[in-house]
Amino acid sequence: MGKPYTRLDKTNAAVLLVDHQTGLLSLVRDIEPDKFKNNVLALADLAEYFELPTILTTSFEDGPNGPLVPELKEKFPQAPYIARPGQINAWDNEDFVKAVKDTGRKQLIIAGVVTEVCVAFPALSAIEAGFEVFVVTDASGTFDKITRHSAWNRMAEGGAQLMTWFGIACELHRDWRNDIEGLASLFSNHIPDYRNLINSYNAQTGNK
Repeated sequence: MGKPYTRLDKTNAAVLLVDHQTGLLSLVRDIEPDKFKNNVLALADLAEYFELPTILTTSFEDGPNGPLVPELKEKFPQAPYIARPGQINAWDNEDFVKAVKDTGRKQLIIAGVVTEVCVAFPALSAIEAGFEVFVVTDASGTFDKITRHSAWNRMAEGGAQLMTWFGIACELHRDWRNDIEGLASLFSNHIPDYRNLINSYNAQTGNK
């Protein structure tokens, strides 16, 4: 018997962006580089759109892991930014855990690089600490498909829910009547086929 369906709630969710660093991004081979970066920025855009508390963290950024992707720092200039001096598992860093708890949210949307370490370790730790965890599979990357599926299996068995950024956006939104143009614009900016859909709709309806 599966677990009950737990919906994401925009009033109870926070986003954790873990180790999207310039050096680590060069290790991502299970998703095409341009597509992966697009997915990460789409997740950032939906976090902004739904006004979700967002936490940024890096690991050993003065070393080969490199600095945080600049677009994320620019998008969330006021967000907690935890530069971990060495802890591999972000949950081992007290400042990071405090920032998570300070959001007051119990649903954590997590993405990062690399999947089986920087995502899996804090995801499993957060579940153990009583949080609900939703892993953004297409905004998390790693070396290859074998490594990715090993990480996904471990997290799913531990209680994490695996979703894509598009699925997360739709579940948070719940009802198109809440807003059409804003979310449709977000989708169009990151999904070429969706942009074609909207362009076709606008042409048929006379919308601009």
